[in-house]
Amino acid sequence: MKTVVVTGAGGLVGSETARHFCAQGFRVIGVDNNLREYFFGPEASTKWAVEELRRAHPDAFAAVAADIRDFAAMRKVFEGAGPIDLVVHAAAQPSHDWAAREPFTDFGVNAQGTLNLLEATRQCAPEAAFIFTSTNKVYGDAPNRLPLEERATRWECVEGPYADKGIDETMSIDQTTHSLFGASKVAADVMVQEYGRYFGMKTGVFRGGCLTGPRHSGAELHGFLAYLMKCAATGREYRIFGYQGKQVRDNIHSADLVSSFEHFYRAPRAGEVYNMGGSRFSHCSMMEAVALCEEISGRKMKTTYVETNRTGDHIWWVSDVSKFAAHYPGWKLTKTVRDILGEILEYNLPRWKKEG
Repeated sequence: MKTVVVTGAGGLVGSETARHFCAQGFRVIGVDNNLREYFFGPEASTKWAVEELRRAHPDAFAAVAADIRDFAAMRKVFEGAGPIDLVVHAAAQPSHDWAAREPFTDFGVNAQGTLNLLEATRQCAPEAAFIFTSTNKVYGDAPNRLPLEERATRWECVEGPYADKGIDETMSIDQTTHSLFGASKVAADVMVQEYGRYFGMKTGVFRGGCLTGPRHSGAELHGFLAYLMKCAATGREYRIFGYQGKQVRDNIHSADLVSSFEHFYRAPRAGEVYNMGGSRFSHCSMMEAVALCEEISGRKMKTTYVETNRTGDHIWWVSDVSKFAAHYPGWKLTKTVRDILGEILEYNLPRWKKEG
């Protein structure tokens, strides 16, 4: 039986990864110590997702409540797992705003934690494929220098090399404001590349846009579509930060993202980097997302506009995924923003009603 180690196993991407590979007959070691609740409060807890995995896959899924910042603990996980075929590192501190509150914690989780996992893999499972969920925030606010045109409901990139397909991996990550979160993810991102290039390990960096899906424990500081739909369905007020609510994001369903992981695992490369998101296939502005949530939920949303945008935030982001698609032509996107929002509402409404 092949073995996968998944960090952040109770999170959106981690839980989707665990379900995917359990269903294919893999043994999954899921590492998650529920730091998300510490970051964002009880409503962001991942305990429910870990328990759901245990119930659904009692023979294939094993949960480990360990901290990725503790190298000895990670080494113990790897040593106890036996031969490891794949590592999917999805654990992170994911918020701009939160990172500024506790920079040591943010850097410890995002940078030191990633180094610990790379070194545990190099020492214990050097032939395993290693997938890292990075972020488009490694580009800082460089995308805000693009030629953008303001339209009725969105900003749009109207000219230049990124206007047609979106932003590719050639955009510089230098000389730009990242936020502390973006900086800690840059450190991790480059280290994953280096372990691939320097040690010849099978490492892949996936720079995600908005990663989303029905099992996202959305909170105000992280989890755009999940939290937006939760506010729409429950009548909670939603705050829009800056850019007249016309900022654009591409949104990729976690299942489509994990499908890309499997393609990489089947034919891994060393130190490769991919922008990964919904591309032009699945993207929207904040205003357009609010309108969709109102339409799908059948309720008028309560929104408040905050003039100040979040530091390092993007006005317009659409990922160009053509590099990955060229390397792995069997992969494709399947879920649009509308599809995703509908799934989020259907899956979560019973739980939200109980919470309320």
